[in-house]
Formats: sequence, structure tokens, C-alpha cells
Amino acid sequence: MRRMGIQLAIGVALVCSSGVTYGAPETDEVSPAALPSLSATAFQQPDFTPPPPPSPPGSAPAGAATGAQGTAPAEAAQPAAEAPAEPKPPEPWTIPQPSFLQHLGIKTGGWVEQGITGNAWNPTDRFNGPIFTNDRSGEYQMNQAWLYFVRPTKTDGCGFDIGGRLDVVYGEDWRFGQCAGLETKIDDPNNFYGLILPQFYGEVAYNDLTVKMGHFATLTSLEVVPAPLNFFYSHTYLMGGYFDPLLVTGMQAEYKLNDNWTAVGGFNEGWQIFDDMANTLNFLGGVKWASTDKKSTLSAMVTTGPTQTFTGYHDVDELIMVYTHQFTERFWWGTQVDVGREQHGAFNNPTRDDQWYGFEQLFTYKLNQKWSAGLRYEWVQDNQGSRIAGIGDVLGTDRGFVVAPGFKGPFSDLSLGLNYRPHPNFVLRPEVRWDWYGGGPNLAGQLPFGNLDQTSQFTYAMDMIFTF
Repeated sequence: MRRMGIQLAIGVALVCSSGVTYGAPETDEVSPAALPSLSATAFQQPDFTPPPPPSPPGSAPAGAATGAQGTAPAEAAQPAAEAPAEPKPPEPWTIPQPSFLQHLGIKTGGWVEQGITGNAWNPTDRFNGPIFTNDRSGEYQMNQAWLYFVRPTKTDGCGFDIGGRLDVVYGEDWRFGQCAGLETKIDDPNNFYGLILPQFYGEVAYNDLTVKMGHFATLTSLEVVPAPLNFFYSHTYLMGGYFDPLLVTGMQAEYKLNDNWTAVGGFNEGWQIFDDMANTLNFLGGVKWASTDKKSTLSAMVTTGPTQTFTGYHDVDELIMVYTHQFTERFWWGTQVDVGREQHGAFNNPTRDDQWYGFEQLFTYKLNQKWSAGLRYEWVQDNQGSRIAGIGDVLGTDRGFVVAPGFKGPFSDLSLGLNYRPHPNFVLRPEVRWDWYGGGPNLAGQLPFGNLDQTSQFTYAMDMIFTF
């Protein structure tokens, strides 16, 4: 399976380099609100576009008083003074596209994300507990220096097309995106910075069917790996590698049933696994739905099969459901619900299964052309402690949760944040976050926060993203 996937990806690359012209590529601008998605049906944060233009000068405003005959009073009928128009936002900037790539329909771009996080406990080892990606306290983090090459497939429901994608990322986030048998062979686990290849796959489309084969993101959660497509700097536990199969290697197909429904299904080698020595397969599939007006979306995905976890090589079954709705042009809401099980996943009893469940609520509101506000709440329950650990720790770069990484019990977190977007290519994301844990110490007598002795934590952070 793995060899066949790699061979197809290489074959697609060779075909794309032959000069053959296929279907017209997508023309998404590279901006925080319009990056080419990792999948044609990926769930993304709302597009913070400017509000509609004001009414034409001289027109009567809504609700204006009228005369006895239903016409506006004489004074209102006079030409009104022109209201100052809101300045048009600047056009996003993209790096120059090589002509030979344009000829092949391949687009390149990327971004740089960097930030800093403060911790009220000021932990001596500068570790922010099991928070995902911005897990270092009081020090600069260059999380993602990301470069992509993509040729999206596009058939408009009729015809044949071929494409693919390659992503190359350097930064501290490599610790959370490494896959067994790939980055584990090229990166030093004792370094905070490293290189990963989160995606390299070939894709074939025929009419309403699209099939990708290689190494790719699953896009099963409300939040995604690419930083510009998320509202907050920090991530939820549900998305942060604990409950979501972020990256897989295998094959996945999508079939558009109609204008609203899409079926998804495929097989892979397991969560964060590139080279599965056991030669087993996982199933990942489900359905996606979008309303006719595209204001509502729904995704229901199931993953099942053996994979490597913190506690060993076990069967894992999980249902991940995501729903989003655009209430108004300014107000957006998204929610996620997870329910899962790991066979023999209990740390203190290898014959006992672990179960987990949780949900996330995310609200965003556009204040004006440059500012948006966000609120996020999450609650997760891990019965036997096989999920939440602190991924950076497992690499040996922080503390040593390797012997007893898991925490049994409920985790909750509440985040408040702002997005400041003075230019389509630039965004600042300040946030404050409260985390609290309702369980007891793990098997090593440790608690998740502070200096291994606290059940709650307050962090404040800000990152900035520059896209190109």
C-alpha cells in the first residue's frame, strides 16, 4: 500500500513536469482568508471580507420618515452629502510565480508564523503543559516556515484532471507533525527545530470522483494544521494531535453525490505513521454536507483500525463530527464533537479499554475591516489517560512524560482573542487562555500544569503570520 502510494505520487510529478496542459487550475489568492485549502472540501475559518458598500449617495436611508403620500419630505429629497467611503483593502501580495510552473498549472506560496507565550506560573522548565504547538513559555517560537506547491484538480463534474501537492515546513511545529518512518529518520529528537513534509500526494479526478494517494492531512477537525486558516494561535486538545489523526499515508477518495453531499472513504497506515512495520490498514471515511447557500456545513468522519499510540500499538475507533454556520456576514459559529475508544489503552491495566469524548464551541465576530474577535470553549474527558500528554515531552525535548504521559479526567479551556489584519498578507493574533484539569496525578504523581503541581493554568500569547 505504502509503495503503491509513493509510486503514484512520483508518477504524477513526472506527468506534471512533461508540459501537458490539463484542466484550468483554481485561482485562489494567497491571503489569510483565501489560501488554497489542503482539500477542496476542507473546513476553513470564515472569510472576513469587507461589508457591502453603503447605499448610493442621495438615496433615502432605511426607516426614513415619509410624507402623507408615502414620499420622503422635501428636505430629505435634496441630494445628500456624500458619505466617506470605507477605504478599499489593499490587494494581497504573492511571490513571483515561475513561468514553467504557471504553464503546468502549479501554484506556489506559503507563510511564516512566529509568536511568544507567557505563563502566569512561570514554570522553571518553560513548558506550558499539554497545550499544542505554543508549548514554550517566555521564549520566541518560529512555529511554521511553510512553502507549498499545489496543482488542484478541477473537472466541474465533467472530464478528467490530474494534480497533486507538496508541503515543506521548518520550525518548532515539526515536533507535532512528525510521522514514524519519515521525519523520525531525518530530524534530531533533541532539537526544538526541525523539517517535516506534512503533505506530498498525487491526485486524480474524473467527473465527480477525486482520489488522492500519498501522504496528506485528514482535515477531520474544526481547526487545521496551517496557521493562517485558524483564528487562534493556540489549539484545542481535540485538534492537537491527541484526538485527531492529523496526518496519514495511504489513499482517500471523495465522491460528490450532489450539490450538497459528498462521500469520503479510504485506507491509511495509521495516525502519524508513514512506514507501518506491521503492514496493517486503517479506515477513514464519512460524509460531508453543505447547504445550498453555503452558510452551513457538516462533516461526520469515522476512523478505525490499529495504530501507534502513547500506550502501544492498539485498535482505535473514533467518530469526529463538525458543524459550522454563518449567521450573518459578521457572525460565525463552529462546533466539534468527538467520541472514541482505544482497545487496551489504560495505563494502569493493559487489559482495559480507554474511552474519551468531548466538544468544542468556537465563535468569531468581525468588528470592522481590520479587527475580529473570537471566543472558544472546550471540554474533553479521557477516562484512562491514553490521550492527553504533552507531545513535545514525548520527544525528550522538555520533561519526561515518556513513562507515564497520560492524565485521566476532564480538561477544559476557555480562550478569548483578537485578529488584527492591517493587510491581507499580515495578521496579529493576541489571545488569553485559561486551562483547568479535573483529575488527579498521573502514574508518576505529576499534574499537567505549573511545575508539575498545578491543575489550572493561565497563558497569554500573540503570534504574527505573514503570507506570500
